[in-house]
Amino acid sequence: MTTKYDVKRQFKKCYSPKNTDWELVDIPELHFLAIDGHGDPNTSAAYRHAVEALYAVAYTAKFASKGDLGKDFVVGPLEGLWWADDMDDFLARLKDNWRWRLLINVPDWITGGIIEDAKHTALTKKNLPAIPGVRSETLHEGTSAQVLHIGPYDDETPILTRLHHDYLPANNLREAGLHHEIYLSDPRRTDPAKLRTILRQPVEAQSG
Repeated sequence: MTTKYDVKRQFKKCYSPKNTDWELVDIPELHFLAIDGHGDPNTSAAYRHAVEALYAVAYTAKFASKGDLGKDFVVGPLEGLWWADDMDDFLARLKDNWRWRLLINVPDWITGGIIEDAKHTALTKKNLPAIPGVRSETLHEGTSAQVLHIGPYDDETPILTRLHHDYLPANNLREAGLHHEIYLSDPRRTDPAKLRTILRQPVEAQSG
């Protein structure tokens, strides 16, 4: 019996960290379903619609892959790349100014054709408005600072401030990509104090 692809099992260092202070990890090339948007994730209808669309397409692709290719996979956790035109707005948590790219990992055999077919099927069945915006995305973040944050999302500021003001300068590093979060807990069913979120920042050595 073929084992299901499960990104959390296959890439444990990337998806099952134990460290609660920043450590470096090498992130391989990974494949995702992706959708872009902007605004406060707590109040934006676009954010809610994007999450619904991603999961609809991911599960449709999963069932098609299992039925047509005989290959199954576990739908990965929700992930997000986050930024703002003024990064001070991001660190100050001025969420109306945030931009985001939501992601769900899929195995590399989920190609563009499968994704387009899954979008068409999901749109026919569910008619979710954001489905047309779902696309394929490949990321190769490489060397990244990563930490497991336990607690409410709004309590991330101190550890992110430590990253940018202490950890990166002390290790002669600078940002080399977008802030990345991986949501290991379902906020609808989890006490905010127990939420588990991976925080990741691609980095590179400072030149000079």
